[in-house]
Amino acid sequence: MRRTAQAAVTGVLIGVVGWSVARRWDEVPAVLGELSVPGVLLAGLAAVAGGLCGCLAWRAILADFGADLSLRCAARIFFVGQLAKYLPGKVWPILVQARLGRAYGVPGRASAAASLLAMLVTLGTGLLLTALALPVLGRRAVADYWWILLALPPALLLLWPALVNRILAVLLRLARREPMPRPLSLRGIGGAVGWSLATWLGYGTHLWLLLADVGAGGPDLLFGAIGAFAGSWSVGFLLAVAPAGVGPREVALPLLLGPTVAGSAALVATVLSRLLLTLVDLLLPAVAISLRWSGRRLARRVPRQSPPLGPPVPGQSRQAGSTDSATRP
Repeated sequence: MRRTAQAAVTGVLIGVVGWSVARRWDEVPAVLGELSVPGVLLAGLAAVAGGLCGCLAWRAILADFGADLSLRCAARIFFVGQLAKYLPGKVWPILVQARLGRAYGVPGRASAAASLLAMLVTLGTGLLLTALALPVLGRRAVADYWWILLALPPALLLLWPALVNRILAVLLRLARREPMPRPLSLRGIGGAVGWSLATWLGYGTHLWLLLADVGAGGPDLLFGAIGAFAGSWSVGFLLAVAPAGVGPREVALPLLLGPTVAGSAALVATVLSRLLLTLVDLLLPAVAISLRWSGRRLARRVPRQSPPLGPPVPGQSRQAGSTDSATRP
């Protein structure tokens, strides 16, 4: 019943987006005609940069717990696990990343805690940027979405390491699991916050580039685009109705952009943003896995080092490539 309700609500929200596009369809072709291939490619690159910074935020928390992974390993775990966000429910990326992390010796409790904390850090920084950008976005944005700011104090409070360590210790004790390998530190949280802010910069820039490509804004709209994207993502995360925020984000983003951007341009940018981000979500895990395979192929092609040629040495076999028991490692 819960899945049926989620599917129904998601369908209704997507229907609202479709109705909004259909209502302004006379304006949409003219806006689409303004798009350029370089502008869309630049927006896609900005979205890729945002995704990479999100991986680094998660990796900073995981390293603070004592599991310091290389960037290649972290990218494989994080981006493949992020594909699970398209399933209903917020728990699937956490479970998949915990399962993938075991192959690299990451304790399941550390991986799960890092994934959950990365979500909270992303939410807290996103709400903070939304609060700062609401006055720029206009009175209607403040009137319609003031309620998301109620989640800002608890989200920021959960970023305090002492409180997080206490909560984790209690939860692990109740679950009869071993304590965390290392407690969370202010340095680890600070690194995650820094990378999360960079994540929002990348995603907001990709939205701003789409808007600029259709002639809907200039340099002064960059901060508003960052705040609007962060706010729409936070709405999709807090409502937890649809997988990957599909529906709530597409409804909230044009409303947040409404006071400063024409309605047709906001709708086109919103739909293109969703398509670009979906492509990025498929591209990044594919690249991470292909890098792993290419590394294995390169390791197979490297020839083993053979002994130098020269006259036989006493105590050494005359057959090339062989050594006696005394010189064998």
